[in-house]
Amino acid sequence: MEILQQKDMDAYRAFVQAHPKGHFMQSPEWGQVKNDWKWAAVVEKDAGGAIIGSVAVLIRRVPVLPVTLMYAPRGPVCDLHDRDTLAKLIGGVRALAVKHHAYLFKIDPDILSSDTASAENMKRLSFTLHDGGKNFDGIQPRFVFRLNIEGKTEDEIFAGFSSKTRYNVRVAKKHGVEVKVCDKRALSEFVPIMRTTGQRDGFATRPQSYFERMLDAFGEHARLYMAYHEGKAIAGTVAIQYGDKTWYLYGASANESRNLMPNYLLQWEMIRWAQQTGCRIYDFRGVSGDLSPDNPLYGLYRFKKGFNGDFTEFAGEFNLVLNAPAALLVDNGIRLTKKFRHLKNRRHDPKSE
Repeated sequence: MEILQQKDMDAYRAFVQAHPKGHFMQSPEWGQVKNDWKWAAVVEKDAGGAIIGSVAVLIRRVPVLPVTLMYAPRGPVCDLHDRDTLAKLIGGVRALAVKHHAYLFKIDPDILSSDTASAENMKRLSFTLHDGGKNFDGIQPRFVFRLNIEGKTEDEIFAGFSSKTRYNVRVAKKHGVEVKVCDKRALSEFVPIMRTTGQRDGFATRPQSYFERMLDAFGEHARLYMAYHEGKAIAGTVAIQYGDKTWYLYGASANESRNLMPNYLLQWEMIRWAQQTGCRIYDFRGVSGDLSPDNPLYGLYRFKKGFNGDFTEFAGEFNLVLNAPAALLVDNGIRLTKKFRHLKNRRHDPKSE
């Protein structure tokens, strides 16, 4: 086990991209995007010096207290059934934790809920599992759709979509919706539409600088897709491709022209990119695990389901407490903050009077 050095960065990138558990959030590029965190990585090598396991860690100072939180999004990258390699990687993380005064190490690895053996390995390394709720309760989505496109032609992939989804892709084309791959200058069109989408659907959005860093850091591995109708931007998406996978990260649509179904055509163009570059998986990212039609998020589930991906449930978040007294202080602080916000919101809610 060793802390990743700059001289091994190219070998590290190659390993993460080639490994079945590789993920763009375990790349050095993701550390450039998350520039309000420190980035470090631990690697395990075989006798010949080749990397056989890795874990990239984001490190952030906790307000007020002299401790940090360490988080490895979708890490580690290794055979998650190999307890020996896992143990050595976690040993390296513990060494990092001492250096950075970390009170907690959090991971949300690519472990399916059905993979009880990998989950048990994590528990034997002193992790506790927090499986969360059915909606977007964790840092990363617990439920996603993944479309396996390995060895398939475009026609075969398209034929697998639901009839309604195929129809909506054709509707966008019929009405003259044009999809373009754009450089970051088009973010001036994308970000306002993203803001509109957040206001409409009730979620916080990122500033333009965040998307600029993403496109700059990932280069040819990231794409901004924009949909136009009669020269006007009406929708957009951001996708990242790393190794054998492509992820749909962000999507936005203007309030007007949604009847032209631009988001269906945008998805199809991103899937085509994944197929043309030999990817194995196209990942639609998060959906709710509550499949009730009464769930406000059911429309998102129905939209992504139409592309015939596999509904995938991860095990959840695993926490390794490194400093128990500090963890207790942080947990109590979070609870008090939530209670204060709840009371504050009630005072401003006329329904509570």
